[in-house]
Order: sequence, then structure tokens, then C-alpha cells
Amino acid sequence: MSLFSATLFTGVSLVLTGGFLIWNGVSVGQLAKKSLRSFPLTLIIMSVAGSWFLYNITRLGVADFGNYKGFLFIFFLGICFFAFFYARDFLAVRGGAVLVMLLAKVLLEAAYMQEPQSRLFMVGFVYLCVITALYLGTVPYRLRDFFDWLFAKAIRAKFLGYLSGLYGVFLCGIAFTY
Repeated sequence: MSLFSATLFTGVSLVLTGGFLIWNGVSVGQLAKKSLRSFPLTLIIMSVAGSWFLYNITRLGVADFGNYKGFLFIFFLGICFFAFFYARDFLAVRGGAVLVMLLAKVLLEAAYMQEPQSRLFMVGFVYLCVITALYLGTVPYRLRDFFDWLFAKAIRAKFLGYLSGLYGVFLCGIAFTY
């Protein structure tokens, strides 16, 4: 992925997220709250996150524990499988946190060793997402608390939507300056 496409992807994602929050915050709030404990959504998110993570394990080199690929693959496959039985609460949030970190790896690799200083607007946002994913992966119930706070008043969701949309448009504009 190129720096242009990584920045454009991040910007478009923010614009879409902001658009959903501005357009219909109440419906989005209800859907967001229901999705936290939805088993079908959990199954999809954990399957994608687990598959992507296991794919990364198969691509490990010798310097990156490559000699133990088989053991690591089976170990993490077991963790992914047994999470459905022993850590079901907010598993969609944890799977989403894993997806965010895996996507961050791709986006940050696109910006690595690139010349334009404006890439740091995208990189800074991605690191903020990584910190948030680490936090929510540890205490996933905090996302429920955040949704309760965010959607308690419509103005909060709209404000976050406008903020997200504006930063997304800003990132899209920056992408075309590379």
C-alpha cells in the first residue's frame, strides 16, 4: 500500500464515520450499543482478526520466531477458539481492537521512511487509534460506557461526527499533496 492510498483510506474512513454520526446519530447509537455483545458480529470480527493474525504468523521469518511457526500458529488458534467460551463478554470489542492494530501495521508500514512531513497527520491519528485499541482490548466495557455518554445527548454524537468528518477531509486533501 502506498502512502497516498493509506492516507486516503484513513481520510475516507473518517468521513464515512463522521457522516453516519451526523446523519442519524440515534440509530447509529442503538446499533453501536447492540453490536458490543452481538454473537454474529463477534463471530465475523473474531474470524477476520484471527485469520489475519494467523496469516501473519505463517509469514514469520527465521529472525521473528520463524522456527516456532507451527507452535505459535496452534497456540494462537487455540486462544482465538477458546476466547468464545471463556471470554465472551465484549469479545467483539476485543476482536475490533485486534483488527485496528493489524490495520495500523499496514498503514504505518506505508508511511515508514517516507519523505513528506505531512504524513505525520495520518501517522499521529493511527497511533491514537493503536493506544485506544490497546486500552479497549484491556477494558472493553469502557466502550459501552463511552457509547452511553456519547449518545446520551445528540449534540455530542454530531460534534464527534463533524470533528471526524473534518479531519477525514483534511487527510484526504493531504493525500493529494504527496
